[in-house]
This record gives sequence, structure tokens and C-alpha cells, in this order.
Amino acid sequence: MSTFAIAEPSVSHLMLSSRLVSELAQAKSTLRTTAERIGRAVVVSAGGELDASNEGTWRRLLSEAAAAADPPGSLVVDANGLDFMGCCAYAALAEEAERCRRRGVQLRVVSNQPIVSRIVAACGLGEVLAVDESVDAALSLSDPADW
Repeated sequence: MSTFAIAEPSVSHLMLSSRLVSELAQAKSTLRTTAERIGRAVVVSAGGELDASNEGTWRRLLSEAAAAADPPGSLVVDANGLDFMGCCAYAALAEEAERCRRRGVQLRVVSNQPIVSRIVAACGLGEVLAVDESVDAALSLSDPADW
């Protein structure tokens, strides 16, 4: 009888700065998030609402998560839990995607809501933001040769 071992990437919770954790924990915060490291990638799952009231927190979250992704890995932002995503959230994603690209990290957005892909295309961000339907798809397509 043969025994096979399958190597799975390690998954660990990503520690965010105390300032960011404090901002997310405020009673008035409409943004919920988790972040975990999977191999060289970082996966951020966002829920709630993203608008001008929490844009600074959103940008800080993206920046911290991107800094934790190891090249040639990826930063995967799962937006499936969001009820609302304002224009400022898309702008922040596009800006962080450009910074990631310069470091050798690819930012991918996950959403199974067609409106997200339509907004990315309508805003001319299709060259900067890749949109996938699942986290698994985003992680499997995060090959630096595709950039």
C-alpha cells in the first residue's frame, strides 16, 4: 500500500497594527474584515460597507495587507461580504494594485456580484484590477508569468 503526502500551503491569521484594529473595532465602524496569510499570499475578506467615512481605514488595511504579501505572491481582496462599495474603495484598490505590481505582488479582487466587474470596466480599471469569482480562483491565477 502506497502513502501519498500532499503539501498544503500554511494558513495563518495576519496580525494587523493596533491602530487599524482599534479603528475596525469602533462601534461606528461599518467595515468588518479578516486577513490571513496563505503561503506567499494574503487574503483579506471584507464585509459591511465601504464609503468615504471609512476610506482611511480601508487604505490602511490594504497597505498593511499588501506589505505582508511576499513577492511573487498576491493580495486577494474578497469583496463578497460587502453590502456597499463606494468609488473611493475602487480608487484605493487601483492605487494599491499599482504599488503591489511594483513590488512583484499581484492584487486580485474577488466578487461574484456582476456589478463589481462592470464598475471596474466602466472606470477603466480593468488593466489594473483583476476580478475573480472565488478566492480559490484568485489564488490559482496568481502566477507572476501572467502579469
